[in-house]
Amino acid sequence: MTSPRYVVLVGPPASGKGTQAVRLHEALGLTHVASGDLFRENIRNETALGMQAKSYMDRGDLVPDDVTIAMVLDRLSHPDCAAGALLDGFPRTLAQAQALDAALGAQGHAIGAVPYVAVPDEVLIERVSGRRLCRTCGASYHVTFNPPHTPGVCDVDGGELYQRDDDRPETVRTRLKVYHDLTSPLIDYYHEKGVLIQIDGDQPIDRVTEDLLEALRSVKEG
Repeated sequence: MTSPRYVVLVGPPASGKGTQAVRLHEALGLTHVASGDLFRENIRNETALGMQAKSYMDRGDLVPDDVTIAMVLDRLSHPDCAAGALLDGFPRTLAQAQALDAALGAQGHAIGAVPYVAVPDEVLIERVSGRRLCRTCGASYHVTFNPPHTPGVCDVDGGELYQRDDDRPETVRTRLKVYHDLTSPLIDYYHEKGVLIQIDGDQPIDRVTEDLLEALRSVKEG
């Protein structure tokens, strides 16, 4: 019997990681396990873990690692993860990565590869800060990559386009600093374990997908 294959996809906000996760899921047949979806699903279904997580979130507190890890491990125990899974959004911290390794190790499994979609901060800031949304219909544009026919006006219904506060350059810089502070030890950890694969995310989407698939298939063959 083939051992389950676990892949952890890592990348900063606006790196295109979510898009790539969907493409990898389709190409490799690995179940896509996104931590955000897990939280929403458990809370919606009012599971014991979901209610625990909600109690912290309602207070504005971070959900403790042990609750998050238990949720992820429960998901990995489902039949559709028997061949492995593509983890997206987890682990986020060194402590979570170590706990996940310990849990998988107890079952005789391990993380096989950690593709890291790397994009320079200034490129990420341009990607995010250029986004504009229509106030009436919610259509999305980008001042550089997908501009409306008339600046500031929605092509669909003529509504006013605006920039979310979260998309302002100073806010994006703050989010990136938090990300780097949390994730740098995680990147170093996986690098030292020999499973980190750095991918240039500052390329066309299709090229990033090709690089990811090539890297992951070479790991599998190796």
